[in-house]
Amino acid sequence: MKSTEINYELEKNIEVISQLDDLVGDAVDNILVDPDKCWQPSDFLPDFGDPNIHEEIKLLQKRAEGIPDTVLTSLIGNMITEEALPSYQTYFNMLEGINPERNLLSPSGWVRWSKTWTAEENRHGDLLNKYLYMTGRVDMKAVERTIHRLLMNGFDPNSGGDPYQAIVYTSFQERATKISHVNTGKLADIAGDSILGRICKQIAGDEARHEKAYKSFMSRIFEIDPSGAIIAFEKLMRKQIVMPAVLMGEGGSNPSLFTQFSEITQKVGIYTSWDYARIIEHLVSLWKIEALTGLDAAASKAQDYLVRLGDRYMRLADRMKAPDEVKLAWLK
Repeated sequence: MKSTEINYELEKNIEVISQLDDLVGDAVDNILVDPDKCWQPSDFLPDFGDPNIHEEIKLLQKRAEGIPDTVLTSLIGNMITEEALPSYQTYFNMLEGINPERNLLSPSGWVRWSKTWTAEENRHGDLLNKYLYMTGRVDMKAVERTIHRLLMNGFDPNSGGDPYQAIVYTSFQERATKISHVNTGKLADIAGDSILGRICKQIAGDEARHEKAYKSFMSRIFEIDPSGAIIAFEKLMRKQIVMPAVLMGEGGSNPSLFTQFSEITQKVGIYTSWDYARIIEHLVSLWKIEALTGLDAAASKAQDYLVRLGDRYMRLADRMKAPDEVKLAWLK
């Protein structure tokens, strides 16, 4: 009986997702950017065809000298996360209702979105990888091994194949990534590397557009199926948001690699427990969770849980102590 109920709920969610295809296709055309018009990594990097290339690289390395090891390590972790895009696109196309034809050439809005979104995201890892390589401060082989292992280990945000939970997840995660890049950019500026500051802000701008799109998709789901949407939101938050790079150290010589990366982002203020709490508060406010009416009994319970959740996490964040010392990885 329980299995039948779960299948029924998923079938209903798939049907609603199919109703969003035109909205998603419109987002591809109006929120995402044509490759001929958007920025590319080479816009921010020294040109190896320039006769003065050696001086350009020396200037880049001089600017990068002032970046604290903790900030550099956090930036590397962010870059590694961005480099695992094949797993993210695979996951998105495996969601129920997103690509029922199992055809990556499908003209549907959802399939076009999954390809164009990840194509935009692909520039982030490319740019940061090359920039970090040129600084001369990074053990690139260690970084490459981590990327290799993360891709090999795969990715599971714990959404159970439910497209509703997946859209809540991406709404949350794009905002978290935006915050991380914005804060890294601020710290790069303080350290005297204005070019890296610009790079981080440019990437954050992309994440902001993607966040806007995913939140609009979920807003439409709340309009069509408020009870189903709020239950999906609650289910995902009870499991907590799993960060995309959580498996970066799994099976390797340092299985605690992701924990160490997370401790650094917490310590230097790039992405913190307070940010996690504030994202919950933002989404609860945006989707007007407290004001929703006409909910069924399960959805009403989910509503009670969600409206208190941000404050609960904020109190937990207030009690959390940043580690006195952090272990650094990936640096020479």
